[in-house]
Amino acid sequence: MAKNTRNIGIIAHIDAGKTTTTERILFYTGKNHRMGEVDDGSATMDWMEQEQNRGITIVAAATTCHWKVKDSGGREEVQINLIDTPGHVDFTAEVERSLRVLDGAIAVLCAVKGIEPQTETVWRQSERYHIPRLVYINKMDRTGADFEGAVQQLRDKFAVRPLPLYLPIGAEGNYSGNIDVLNREEIYFGSENGDQTERKPLSDDNRERAEQAYDELINILSESEYRIAELYLEGLDIPAELCRTVIRRMCLAKEIIPVYVGSSLKNKGVQQLLDGVALYLPAPDDVPPLQVPKIGEKKSKNTMPEAGLPAVLHPDPEGALAALVFKIQYHKEMGMLCYMRIYSGTLKVNNNVFNARKGKRERINRLIRMHANSHSPVSELKAGEIGVVVGFKLAHTGDTICDERARVLLESMDFPEPVISIAIEPQSGSDVDKLGLALQHLEREDPTFRVKKSSDTGQILLSGMGELHLEVLCTRLRDEFKLQFRTGSPRVAHRETLQSTCGGPGRFSHEIAGIQQEIMVELELKPIENTADNSAMSSSNNHFLNLCSDLPSEYVHLINGSVMRHLETGFRLGYPAINIAVTLKSCSYNMEEPYEPGFEAAVAYAIDHAIREQKTLLLEPIMKVAIMTPPEYVGDVISQLTQRHGQVHSMDSQLSCDVIHATAPLSKLFGYSTTLRSQTQGRGSFSLEFTHFAPTL
Repeated sequence: MAKNTRNIGIIAHIDAGKTTTTERILFYTGKNHRMGEVDDGSATMDWMEQEQNRGITIVAAATTCHWKVKDSGGREEVQINLIDTPGHVDFTAEVERSLRVLDGAIAVLCAVKGIEPQTETVWRQSERYHIPRLVYINKMDRTGADFEGAVQQLRDKFAVRPLPLYLPIGAEGNYSGNIDVLNREEIYFGSENGDQTERKPLSDDNRERAEQAYDELINILSESEYRIAELYLEGLDIPAELCRTVIRRMCLAKEIIPVYVGSSLKNKGVQQLLDGVALYLPAPDDVPPLQVPKIGEKKSKNTMPEAGLPAVLHPDPEGALAALVFKIQYHKEMGMLCYMRIYSGTLKVNNNVFNARKGKRERINRLIRMHANSHSPVSELKAGEIGVVVGFKLAHTGDTICDERARVLLESMDFPEPVISIAIEPQSGSDVDKLGLALQHLEREDPTFRVKKSSDTGQILLSGMGELHLEVLCTRLRDEFKLQFRTGSPRVAHRETLQSTCGGPGRFSHEIAGIQQEIMVELELKPIENTADNSAMSSSNNHFLNLCSDLPSEYVHLINGSVMRHLETGFRLGYPAINIAVTLKSCSYNMEEPYEPGFEAAVAYAIDHAIREQKTLLLEPIMKVAIMTPPEYVGDVISQLTQRHGQVHSMDSQLSCDVIHATAPLSKLFGYSTTLRSQTQGRGSFSLEFTHFAPTL
């Protein structure tokens, strides 16, 4: 049932404890019979060999488990579809596509470091998808742990209203248990695995702190529910069940952020976090119904189908099918696995379905549920569920799967543009075809990975989000696909743009089947001012405007597609052109059916004519840099950053260090991690996030 399903993800900065927390969730829900550990490479969800060797999460791993709140008053067991996401910014696409299909999230904070740079990034991503969240403050056993400081950071940095439902008893080496604020009890975790909990009345040492937190909690809840205010003012007991109902309502409305606390490594606090998932995060039927466009048939193979009146999708298993492919993963034995969220209807084995974006039918050979890299077969997937389809040949990330008789188109996803490239060359001619096939698999899996072959030199260029991203992909080519190759040094992925407005006509004239075919288009190209914000991450910022009001829509689609494809190949230097507004000023033709090659050629002639006398600008990626360093090294770090053409914009103090916020060209940051470690005696760290392209220095 949809009301007993929770589709959630775990998001955080790298090394905040996401995977360790997930391992405890799997143990306490009975999914695993032993706890895996990240440090010794035994974590279930970090199943890739590289993840185990590096001690980081690289790909989002999905699993399904079940949990029942012990004091739930007879609540039914909930099914938790859980995705453990990476924390490194190079793999931010894994977070993006996971959040696109999830209903709620757990944001994990380190009690020592608080809100770290990548925490801010994933928080913004979850805000974009309007996802209710719980916050789990982890690592209370670590030296420097500061629960109150982390809660205050939530208020200051994210402008949210945190609501602590549990308080830590002690900190660092003295952390021994939690205070249950709502029930005004102390919880202690017995046994080696922490699966046996003991509740005790408040001790004198903790009573004042607990009562103060309870009063603050009741004060917040009474703003939303008058019955709580009445009971409190009359000095009567307030039922915990009433409070839970109001907390859930306010959490779903994103008016509050319930806060939990614990130490996953020491097996403390995770069971209460699971209660919070079941009690307060949304079920699929708590989420507002999706309004998506109905579509008709495609007019030609390179055009999108026409959008019609919107359809409203409810999580109804009996409704018309609508599902979104949010992840593709290559499996050596089963082929391509398509991870899907079902928004309406039911997927069944051996059924034929319709890919709305491709305009093609696909057949479902098998349906499975994933548990990291293992799987179990199912006969159907119903609305509100997440699962995997085996057998699709055409599907890509962002495709809509629906009923051919009720075609709809779900909103796809935007991903960052690659900013770094390396050249790759197979060691033997026999590996050329195998390399090409392997790269096709990886490119289909990863929407932030690009493969391009130079028409001049024949060189293969791989482009990605960072040095680690490309290093991981190259290791996969060697280990999974057994390929041997040479790579060049990393280099930045440049872009081109125009300096001024230009325009011109393009004419195609050719005799086809004894008939002289004529196509004439006139285009204007205008540079768009680039702004240093995160919107630049998701697209090339190119726009197309049609001024020919009487031109049929299928011709407009053809010209638009031709323009965008031509801009992808660039102007003079071969780099993709960005920040260009293209206007179709006029178009004439003498054919009854659209002739795609003719429009492609006419557009190419028009753009070439327009830029013939124009100067173009070479652009390079500018990165937002967040450097975390002990205070005594701040001066040296800023000096080194300035030498690399960095610009410092601000500084702030975290719980245990200072954070320098700056921007710098990516080309100047190669090898910076080694320099920073040397400067700070191994105590400094940094994160990079693409912000915009700017003229090369």
